[in-house]
Amino acid sequence: MPSSSNNGDQGASPVNVPSVGSYQSSGKRKVHCKKKKGTITANVAGTKYEIVRAVICEMGFIKTRDEDETANLIWNDSAVQHEKIAELRNYQRINHFPGMGEICRKDCLARNMSKMIKCQPQEYSFIPKTWIFPAEYTQFQNYVKELRRKRKQKTFIVKPANGAMGHGISLIRNCEKLPAQEHFIVQEYLDKPFLMEGYKFDLRIYILLRQKYHAPSEANLSQLYMHLTNYSVNKHNENFERDETVDKGSKRSISWFTEFLRANDYDVAKFWGDISELVVKTLIVAEPHCLLRGAGFDIILDRKLKPWLLEINRAPSFGTDQRIDYDVKRGVLLNALQLLNIRASDKKRNLAQQKAEAQRRLYGHGSMKKLSASSSDWERQRHTLERRREELKERLAQVRKQISREEHERLHLGNYRRIYPPDDKLLLEKYESLLSAAFQTFLAGRAASLQKEMNNPLKRMKEEDILDLLEQCELDDEKLMGKSPRQRALGL
Repeated sequence: MPSSSNNGDQGASPVNVPSVGSYQSSGKRKVHCKKKKGTITANVAGTKYEIVRAVICEMGFIKTRDEDETANLIWNDSAVQHEKIAELRNYQRINHFPGMGEICRKDCLARNMSKMIKCQPQEYSFIPKTWIFPAEYTQFQNYVKELRRKRKQKTFIVKPANGAMGHGISLIRNCEKLPAQEHFIVQEYLDKPFLMEGYKFDLRIYILLRQKYHAPSEANLSQLYMHLTNYSVNKHNENFERDETVDKGSKRSISWFTEFLRANDYDVAKFWGDISELVVKTLIVAEPHCLLRGAGFDIILDRKLKPWLLEINRAPSFGTDQRIDYDVKRGVLLNALQLLNIRASDKKRNLAQQKAEAQRRLYGHGSMKKLSASSSDWERQRHTLERRREELKERLAQVRKQISREEHERLHLGNYRRIYPPDDKLLLEKYESLLSAAFQTFLAGRAASLQKEMNNPLKRMKEEDILDLLEQCELDDEKLMGKSPRQRALGL
């Protein structure tokens, strides 16, 4: 499921995030832990955020010892090594995924997006022009020379390839001074953003109103409070306004922003539709690497309300400096944990499955035994049929598990909104076409076995299709078993 986004450089927006509820209490917050049947454990040793522990308690999960690696839920603020994730059991959940660096590192995101822009330019027009240094230094300088020839002046934003929280970011116009060998990305600065009351903002779960905005010029390039909307940067601004309500101050709720758009006659449905498309298309680029894992999206709106993707963050902050932070982030965490549907029985069921699988490997499965060279054609046909039936049953179980998961999500969305798969069939067909293009790009030059697995037609079948194939297997088996011993001996 999608997660809330981290703070961005030029602007950001949440996707499928909870809107803010009213905050009734004052003074010290009280968290009432509810009791649940069975034991669901959570290892929260890796987080510094008190709100994570509070929500874990509110869900009725039991916090384990720091060294416990068997917990149902493991939470870490920072990225987790791939080896640790690979060792997780089926019943375990962790808040990080392998492969996210392919879209969360600024240089990797630019590189992967560039591939999709080449094959699907119309669908991927939401990325500002970006160059990866030092590899694309020459291309960038050629672009600048062409601008100069046309007597055009543009501003560029320079970011560390793997930076965060606004560190090391600067705006430039004199591009000749950029060092050729430094590892950073250069991005065309969007100098005509959507403004509210003259302020530039970053849209996430709430609105951040900043220093009064003016288009970049030689005189204000160094005024980062104006050009960068990162909360981690702007909280040090003497003009940053803290307020305990959702409709005043420098932080405002997403529900307030939605009402702001509606009151000013903007098409709210189209706006959120555009945001949703941007996210899905970006995750399509990521799927071959990390199988559609969620992350935080940094998005800026231009003056026509078109969303532009700037970057993606894998570790959004769960700090709660203000009351609005607590309300919003509690909702994000609580709804997300409810959607996960972690059950006390998951661990016991998984251990039983492991035991059964070990016994099958030890004693062998009748349908999967190897045939000898002297086996008859009839025996080979039965063997092939059994393998096909086992494959179909396994896929059917996966499909039904997915259906059950989707039904749970539908009933427990809370303030999340599901954006994929969409109800619009034409939009779904477009996404599937883009997904195919993304996989073809990813699989180019890779092992044939991997390509075969990715293109397995069973992965695209629905429950009724698999049931039809299983029924056909049963009919074929009846025909084979109905043959006389003589027919079997003759291989007829």
